Amino acid sequence: MRFRIDLKIFLFLIVFYITKQIGIYAIMIGFAILHELGHLFMGLLLGLKPEKIDLIPMGLAVSFKVNISDFNKKKKRANVEVLKEIFIAVAGPVVNLIILILAQIFVKDEMLKNLIIYANLLIFMFNLLPIYPLDGGRILNGVLHIFVGKRKAMKLSYNISMIITIIVTAIASIGILYYKNIAIFFVIMYLWIIVLKEVFVYRKIENLYKEINNNLNRSGEF
Repeated sequence: MRFRIDLKIFLFLIVFYITKQIGIYAIMIGFAILHELGHLFMGLLLGLKPEKIDLIPMGLAVSFKVNISDFNKKKKRANVEVLKEIFIAVAGPVVNLIILILAQIFVKDEMLKNLIIYANLLIFMFNLLPIYPLDGGRILNGVLHIFVGKRKAMKLSYNISMIITIIVTAIASIGILYYKNIAIFFVIMYLWIIVLKEVFVYRKIENLYKEINNNLNRSGEF
């Protein structure tokens, strides 16, 4: 298993330190790590092996070893693999939801309770946005994969991701102007980076599909 640190995390530390929000950022990172441990636990429960763990500006990112051939076998077998991905994606937000509920029940200090609820609610809602590669985007992609197939699911997922990212950016822009908080700007910029990175990968895969189909069509002409 490989461990890597995303150097952009140091930029976030500097930004949140300058804006005097380093304490809030540290708390968010702590709960985000618990969120990712939820993914890890579910993956291990389903018999998957972790391939790499990345320390990123939003916490940890866990990747599992996937046998691509399993997705190319009979539909029933492929759907089982997709369902595993969905369960893993759901596990993270569920952890934050459980923490939120436990804080509401057991934490007596109102300030601490509100901080825990706010942090976990924010992580829960942010990750369930239907934007790939966030959990919501992975869940959406998995459900679409089962009903319309892998290729159509990818196209729909990335189109929806771009639309939702634009909407989130517009709403965040209002927040930046209203709260004068540059940290929101960096969070949105990071969101665009990971979304565009995934779109770039998708387009490479789509071009590969087209190239294979064109080669098959040309070979059939002879």
